[in-house]
Amino acid sequence: MTTPALLPLSGRRIPTLSPGASSFPHHRATLRLSEKFILLLILSAFITLCFGAFFFLPDNSKHKRFDLGLEDVLIPHIDSPKEGKHASGQVVIHGQGGHDEHRHREEEESLRDKIRADHERALQEAKEKLRKSREELQAEIQTEKNKVMEDLKKKDAGPKPLPPVPMPKVVGVSDGEPPEPDAKQKRDKIREMMKHAWDSYRQYGWGHNELKPLAKKGHSTNIFGNSQLGATIVDALDTLYIMGLHEEFKDGQEWIEQNLDFGVNAEVSVFEVNIRFIGGLLAAYYLSGQEVFKLKAVQLAEKLLPAFNTPTGIPWAMVNLKSGVGRNWGWASAGSSILAEFGTLHMEFVHLTYLTGNPAYYQKVMHIRKLLAKMDRPNGLYPNYLNPRTGRWGQHHTSVGGLGDSFYEYLLKAWLMSDKTDTEARKTYDDAIEAIERHLIRKSNGGLTFIGEWKNGHLERKMGHLACFAGGMFALGADGSPDDKAGHYLQLGAEIAHTCHESYDRTVLKLGPEAFKFDSGLEAVAVRQNEKYYILRPEVIETYWYMWRFTHDPKYRQWGWEAAQAIDKYCRVSGGFSGVKDVYSSNPTYDDVQQSFFLAETLKYLYLLFSSDDLMPFESWVFNTEAHPLPVLHLGNITLPGSEPAQR
Repeated sequence: MTTPALLPLSGRRIPTLSPGASSFPHHRATLRLSEKFILLLILSAFITLCFGAFFFLPDNSKHKRFDLGLEDVLIPHIDSPKEGKHASGQVVIHGQGGHDEHRHREEEESLRDKIRADHERALQEAKEKLRKSREELQAEIQTEKNKVMEDLKKKDAGPKPLPPVPMPKVVGVSDGEPPEPDAKQKRDKIREMMKHAWDSYRQYGWGHNELKPLAKKGHSTNIFGNSQLGATIVDALDTLYIMGLHEEFKDGQEWIEQNLDFGVNAEVSVFEVNIRFIGGLLAAYYLSGQEVFKLKAVQLAEKLLPAFNTPTGIPWAMVNLKSGVGRNWGWASAGSSILAEFGTLHMEFVHLTYLTGNPAYYQKVMHIRKLLAKMDRPNGLYPNYLNPRTGRWGQHHTSVGGLGDSFYEYLLKAWLMSDKTDTEARKTYDDAIEAIERHLIRKSNGGLTFIGEWKNGHLERKMGHLACFAGGMFALGADGSPDDKAGHYLQLGAEIAHTCHESYDRTVLKLGPEAFKFDSGLEAVAVRQNEKYYILRPEVIETYWYMWRFTHDPKYRQWGWEAAQAIDKYCRVSGGFSGVKDVYSSNPTYDDVQQSFFLAETLKYLYLLFSSDDLMPFESWVFNTEAHPLPVLHLGNITLPGSEPAQR
């Protein structure tokens, strides 16, 4: 016989019939009926006892504290002129003579009347129950059970469905097989590397945010808080889909459906969670059409909104997903928010408004843009630090690498994603790039073009691996640049790509360091030990891909293949892929972390580099800063809620 399942309900567990059973066994129904009669009798007796106790209570001042309701003893009346506080902190109302005596008698009489009425009603209900047959009582029980089940179903149904919106035209999301046999062979190798990274995570770190491939266990960092949110699963989904690894994609989807919960007490990075989780979920939705990804993205976005509750509307760097409390990184200049973090929300938030009809997301990011537009910018440059309380710049440090990079990227991509209607974003991008070229971009003595960092009035001749994405950005923004400078910016992108390739080529492992300098006779080489590591970063390969798409110069595929071979040779271990601590050492040590962005970005860009151009075409897709593709919104006459009509 099948045992009834037990379901929780307000701290209790109630029996429900398993599928196929028509009713409870007869002896169980009889037992419940008897129990109900006993409970009714006990209840009636208890009410009678209480009624009698209060009704015949002597009216004596020594019982006054018992007569008063609990609220009269512990809670002060607003209009009471005399209050005192016990050592315990409880406020007590002191007596006020004959007036209070009369009031208490009235309250006693009112209380007696209420008890008498409740007593009569309980007795009447008991009599009615006793008149009913067993079948009628069973029917009542079944009705109550059905109501409980319906309530549970409503509770488990989740959030209300989102309003229907036109699905952007989705093209070129699969295949893309190159006509060249050599390129096809290399692409197949990249897919095999992806499968090794995913299978290792699946086996050793499933559900954890990331993987320790040598220790063969889960790994996480403070950007994800202290919870297992499956960052690698969410980050890798669209790469799996684009590569045609649909069984692996299905495994990830099932985990997200069953386990991804954002109601956890975890303090997370707003920026990282936005680009990896919201970006990854939205991309998975647009690629596959599976509603669960859209719903999860919206659930998470709602958890991030409290981060914007600052005096200026510039969001905190971190927010607790459960409490909504936000704060900034302790190391950031004077408690500031960071340009690359609060400036890298636009793409995802515009799509959230489009999909939900909720203008809040669009309005939050447009508020940031408008605030920045009003601020003075030293030499036309945007410092990396902005205080969310005062609205003032922090330390005057400007970088196209870490702390600043993706702010500029999202200005350009906001324009592209709007079907080139967001001309305000394009103008802001063009002005920023002009200032960057004037103050930050230089040529080394050896002829290498690099992007330095502006610190307190002088240029530091150092470039970070993160800044190497800018070569691709310049190429992507060449078309549409002012003053017929498209050719100039495409050439600038090529020069940055060359410099970043040199940073790889001048190491022992043929993998680029985290940062490299251009002074004291050293060029494109790391000097400090803490800048010699490679953590599976994608930015150089990202630029190779963009330059390949715009020029089809075979050197970009060659450079990408060199990087892929080096990663496979020096970073691959039996449990996945690991970063290395020194790219100049022939015997490198591992950092034992397989970053989620390795699957989201590095391997995706390599795969696209060896695919045909009709896979994820630029006319239809714009990639967020975590390489998650979002469709161009051909809005036409449609206006986003909370926005002004787009101007062409």
